[in-house]
Amino acid sequence: MIETITTRTLDHSDVEPVLELLRAALGEPPLLKRTPELFAWKHFDNPFGESIALIAEAGGSLVGLRSFMRWELRTPDGDTLRCVRAVDTATHPDFHRRGIFRRLTEEALEQAASDGVDLVFNTPNDKSGSGYLSRGWRPVGKVGVMMRPKLGRFSVPANPDRFVELVTGGTPSVPPMDADRKPLGLRTPRTESYLHWRYASHPTARYFSYEADDSVAVVRPNVRNGRGEVLIADLLGRRPVRAVRAAVRAARSSYVAAWFSKGSPERAAAIRGGMLPIPGVAPLTLMARPLRDLPVDVFSMSSWDLALGDLELL
Repeated sequence: MIETITTRTLDHSDVEPVLELLRAALGEPPLLKRTPELFAWKHFDNPFGESIALIAEAGGSLVGLRSFMRWELRTPDGDTLRCVRAVDTATHPDFHRRGIFRRLTEEALEQAASDGVDLVFNTPNDKSGSGYLSRGWRPVGKVGVMMRPKLGRFSVPANPDRFVELVTGGTPSVPPMDADRKPLGLRTPRTESYLHWRYASHPTARYFSYEADDSVAVVRPNVRNGRGEVLIADLLGRRPVRAVRAAVRAARSSYVAAWFSKGSPERAAAIRGGMLPIPGVAPLTLMARPLRDLPVDVFSMSSWDLALGDLELL
């Protein structure tokens, strides 16, 4: 007998069974574990609002998850687009080919449209990309890598609480962190509440800052394939090249990596700081699905103004 599948909105009390579903469907990430705190950070504590999250049930058990994380993007003209990001999707292995992904996605899209959401975007992996294409998503372009090799052994930077202090209290040498620059394309607003949530309050990843004059580099140490790396997640301030150089000098790792949209001052600063785009290396594909007519061509990479910290959520 085939069990009936029902759907409903995710409740805060569903977190533990949802994590069990994600582990059954996707396994456990090798470095940063799925925890209730990380799930709540993404879907409940987000300054852009609680996620649109639906679950499928059969026989009293969770068998599917579809979550759209709230986001905002500002345009060069000063408009704000209400967005969601398609993240944390899973179908239990015993319930494949039952239409759960399609059903949950369609219901979530309907809810997003009724909530006034303008745009859905995400960076799916190769395995799930085809499923998005069949549901109306279109590729925007590839997200590459900028890198500068380093010598020396990997170590965590000093002052682990530096960025928390910077965001919550500010320092005399750094301008207010909500004094964001004008967007050159679709850009996440760097408000104080966003920066505190995104970097200082992340429950599993550790972010640090390096200051130089009136600019700041936000970095995350990591180990990839046995090699230490330092990722520049964001650059803030009026002279970002100085922050890049400070981060590169301070990093004790095999290399420093980053990514910023073409034409942005942060990308120019990274290049001036000795970082170069790596030809042929593009680990992520940005995809989008507008839910209404928009004043910008979201399917052109030149319409986006992003940094690595906008894309990696961990």
